[in-house]
Amino acid sequence: MKFIDEARIEVIAGNGGNGVASFRREKFMPKGGPDGGDGGRGGSVLAIADRNINTLVDYRFARKHLAKNGEAGRGSDCYGAGADDITLRMPVGTVIYDADTDELIADLTRHEQVVVLAKGGEGGLGNLHFKSSTNRAPRQCTPGTPGERKNLRLELKVLADVGLLGMPNAGKSTYIAAVSNARPKVADYPFTTLHPNLGVVRVSPEKSFVIADIPGLIEGAAEGAGLGHQFLRHLARTRLLLHIVDLAPFDPQTDPVAEAQAIVGELRKYDEDLFHKPRWLVLNKLDMVPEDERAERVADFVKRFGWTGHIHQISGLVGTGCRELVFAIQEHIDAVRAAEDAALEAELAAQSASSKTPASSAEQHTDDDTEDLT
Repeated sequence: MKFIDEARIEVIAGNGGNGVASFRREKFMPKGGPDGGDGGRGGSVLAIADRNINTLVDYRFARKHLAKNGEAGRGSDCYGAGADDITLRMPVGTVIYDADTDELIADLTRHEQVVVLAKGGEGGLGNLHFKSSTNRAPRQCTPGTPGERKNLRLELKVLADVGLLGMPNAGKSTYIAAVSNARPKVADYPFTTLHPNLGVVRVSPEKSFVIADIPGLIEGAAEGAGLGHQFLRHLARTRLLLHIVDLAPFDPQTDPVAEAQAIVGELRKYDEDLFHKPRWLVLNKLDMVPEDERAERVADFVKRFGWTGHIHQISGLVGTGCRELVFAIQEHIDAVRAAEDAALEAELAAQSASSKTPASSAEQHTDDDTEDLT
């Protein structure tokens, strides 16, 4: 299946059915009064998040989605039937924008989350609703309202805990294949990875995290060089970035420090928030460096790069240091999740306390009034 993470679609909700003006005419009831029914509701267009879908390929070619109109009302107190809603199943992580105004409509972050994209029109009123003691034979009725119509832009941001960042051929695909169940294409030429790959890293039976590998960046990506910035949005939801650096490039003239600085610069050009996300430095392909030169080469890189954060030395090909890095990542992810859960509990507690405050004040006023009456 081809990986598609962008699409544009048009959604058109159904119009509401018209109300009708009708009068009851039977053999022994020549003036039976109004009996025009209401029109039915038009169908709405809904989006549902589905964790079993991982691409927007269904919407690359099917660009127009229309719901049916509601039926018009009829005589004899018959109401028009409402139209069925149509549902569009989208991957979890899909962000939906109004293509005309660039307004954020929805962010599908939970499985089975439902969002109304275009609301169906309301049915019109029949003359049955307009009868009164002074208007025994109303002839007015109202038409149904039109359904909403929108042009939408869909963007998929994969849900992952850890994102891999680095130059082409830095060893990102090799690493994700070594530690997870993902099997990306691995080859000895640049831009082997053409779309994001997700892998589940299981540390223990009850502990795991999701890691995302995106195509490599090169200097000038902001201007469209290479694959540009088009896949960086998939790192926006991650809790940790791993900046993987090739410490033993094929070309001896290549400077790993310059490449690492280029990656950081492109990251900052794309998004300041992504630039400030927690980021660890992972020096890869140590198996290609002679053992007696490793310490000196690592120290020289760190000094010239000016790095003061976490540093891990690995070889994705032979597995050196990969296990230790996985455990360190799981520890970090657990701490972040615990902090997020604590913040959510505090927010819910604050909301609960604020909702109880007005009731407590009202009870206090009631007690004061009772004392005054006494």
